[in-house]
Amino acid sequence: MSKTITLRLSDESYKVYKKLADRDNRPISNFIETAVKRFIEHNVHVDEFEMEEIRNNKELNKSIKRGLSDMKSKKGKLVG
Repeated sequence: MSKTITLRLSDESYKVYKKLADRDNRPISNFIETAVKRFIEHNVHVDEFEMEEIRNNKELNKSIKRGLSDMKSKKGKLVG
């Protein structure tokens, strides 16, 4: 089920988003939703080709396993 949210935008941002949405002949809400989805796809998710690269990188996988092992045995400290 879809949800409704309230979003506060500056006048400048609204004008830009509205202009771009009008160019595609769609509502501003749909433009913003699509832009957010694209951002997530490009910045959060790993596509199948990147995942294959990760799986085939033996040194990286050894490092990840070492890190997981250290974490489970509570070695080191969280930085960040």
